[in-house]
Amino acid sequence: MIQKIINRIFKNDTLRGFIRKEFIQALRDVRMRMLLFVMPLIQLTVFGLALSNEVKNIRLGFVHAPNDIVAKHLADRCFASNWFIRPRETNGDAFQWIQSGDADAVLVVPPGGLTKSIEEGKGRLQLLVDATNAMRARSVENYVQRILIAYQKDTVTTTANPDRFSLDVRVLYNPSMETAVFLVPGVMVMILCLLTIILTSMALAREKEIGTFETLISAPVRTWEILVGKTLPYFILGMIDVPLIIAAGMVFFGVPLRGAVWEIALSSAIFIATTVSVGTLISTMAKNQQQAMMGGFIFLFPAIQLSGIMFPLDNMPAVLKIFTYLNPLKYFVTVLRNVMLKGGDPMVVWSNVGAMAVLAAAALWLSFKRFHQTLD
Repeated sequence: MIQKIINRIFKNDTLRGFIRKEFIQALRDVRMRMLLFVMPLIQLTVFGLALSNEVKNIRLGFVHAPNDIVAKHLADRCFASNWFIRPRETNGDAFQWIQSGDADAVLVVPPGGLTKSIEEGKGRLQLLVDATNAMRARSVENYVQRILIAYQKDTVTTTANPDRFSLDVRVLYNPSMETAVFLVPGVMVMILCLLTIILTSMALAREKEIGTFETLISAPVRTWEILVGKTLPYFILGMIDVPLIIAAGMVFFGVPLRGAVWEIALSSAIFIATTVSVGTLISTMAKNQQQAMMGGFIFLFPAIQLSGIMFPLDNMPAVLKIFTYLNPLKYFVTVLRNVMLKGGDPMVVWSNVGAMAVLAAAALWLSFKRFHQTLD
């Protein structure tokens, strides 16, 4: 099916002419080539070094026996501290809990229960921390340590054995706890979104501004040929930027790539299809390139803020969280971080790719409908 669509596109002389024209217009200017291939590297470096995020509402999981009284009291103390919240229940083990993104950390009680191990003088806990967000990971470790110390002071009645607990911290996915490893994938999403939306929206607005849009309307070409011919080049340019940006993140910041490359390629294609459609939709409402650029930024600023790239979505009010489900950046950054840093949990990847596919289909339909009305 996909092969037939590709053959139909590239065997169409009119469509090939549109695509050739768009590539020439986009790449003939040295400044435009700098914008496409050099600015992403500069932005990646600046944002990767400069951005930081706060810590709040940490999802802490507990693995303990139902009859372990001491472990229950310790869990209640953690959640009463207002630093931690209870994660969504899961049927997997502690590692799966973190890999799927359902928990930021998991506190594992030793076999036999914490109550019994304390009586034996072996109250050793293990803390598994998702360190893809280094700042969050450091806070988790510090908070748990403080709670354990406070709990020991409140429960120890003698000085014979004041140290009832010992904590064995195991940092996952980002052992060096570097903030850039968490932030760089988010910056990659920002750069791709910025390039594809702005360039696509300005492409059609440029035709209106220089007066050639009327020529397109009067030409004996179909609507879908104009739309595909004007947008496909920017989709291709966006896909070319994907390996460039990922390679820069890996080389300059040491961001790992633990998952499958095809998962990144598939999610990138769907995401770029969405952003190109949004850019086309903006261009149908703009009369010139200045309006198209402003429209692009009007979309970008709230989309970035509601994506979880810089600020955790858990910190947002419930009313704002509703809008995040309509934001393609939220789903793409989740997939990118999960595939690059955690190896790609199938449930996380496919649920977010599916949500992006729905948004891409809706954006394509809206842009086509609006573009058809503009031609009419």
